[in-house]
Amino acid sequence: MKSARLVSILLLLQTRGRMTAAQLAEELEVSVRTVYRDVDALHTAGVPLYGDAGHAGGYQLLDGYRLRLTGLTEGEAEALFLAGVPGPAAELGLGSVLAAAQLKVRAALPGELLAHADRISSRFHLDAPGWYADADETPYLPAVADAVWNRRVLHIRYRRWREPTDVERRLEPYGLVLKAGRWYVVAGPGPRTFRVDQILELALGEGEFTRPEAFDLAAYWTAYQRDFHDRLFRSEAVVRVRQAATLGGQLARAVETNGRPDKDGWMQATVPIESIDHAHGEFLRLGTDIEVLAPAELRERIARTAAELAERYGTS
Repeated sequence: MKSARLVSILLLLQTRGRMTAAQLAEELEVSVRTVYRDVDALHTAGVPLYGDAGHAGGYQLLDGYRLRLTGLTEGEAEALFLAGVPGPAAELGLGSVLAAAQLKVRAALPGELLAHADRISSRFHLDAPGWYADADETPYLPAVADAVWNRRVLHIRYRRWREPTDVERRLEPYGLVLKAGRWYVVAGPGPRTFRVDQILELALGEGEFTRPEAFDLAAYWTAYQRDFHDRLFRSEAVVRVRQAATLGGQLARAVETNGRPDKDGWMQATVPIESIDHAHGEFLRLGTDIEVLAPAELRERIARTAAELAERYGTS
């Protein structure tokens, strides 16, 4: 709706400062022409909004102008309480702060919206860690979070998977990421990514560091995951799977993207794999619902395992 979009433009300019028409259009998922029309409408309504042309130009609100909105929609109230995740907040040392903030918001909400917020809290619960893994011990997480917030240099002793395993590193922590129940700190110079649970010792350095203004944590993490995937899955296997089989992960995505049915009604697909060892274990889980066609080494290894199982379970 146009009215909601006009409010969004004002809030974006109020929180982010100068923005170009193209940036506003991308953020609001509309055309640049639509942004021009919306800005004209705001001018007509008397909003002190001005724009500068040129490379460093863009729209900006007059200094001192603030848009004060106290109303929340039903959906916004629900989303606000859904976003408050008590587990990760407690791990960061912010459990009591989150509880106090939610209490203040609850006190300010009218009865109808409060009921919707309570409905979200009672019907949705986020438990990030997986079923079959113990929670990581992250004793230094609050200290890392404080360093992220206050731009403090960290000196750490860190355990990595390759030799030498224990190393010392100087970090300029830019941000924290919670992925599948595990905390990661993204730090300069680089930037690079470190698991917080693998920090063995930590000490604060002298002074503060300057966080790069152009650094985007979400964009970095997306690129990091894509690069990690490319480095992890360097080989391929050609398989046939029964169409009724329950698939997941890389195999399910491969069947969906490049799978094709054969004359027996099975699906043939090319699947990225980490290694022969890893694929051997993963494919055996599917039992008779999968057949490996290539590479020959993987097919022969699974055949040997199947023969050993048949021999072992074929005798009384």
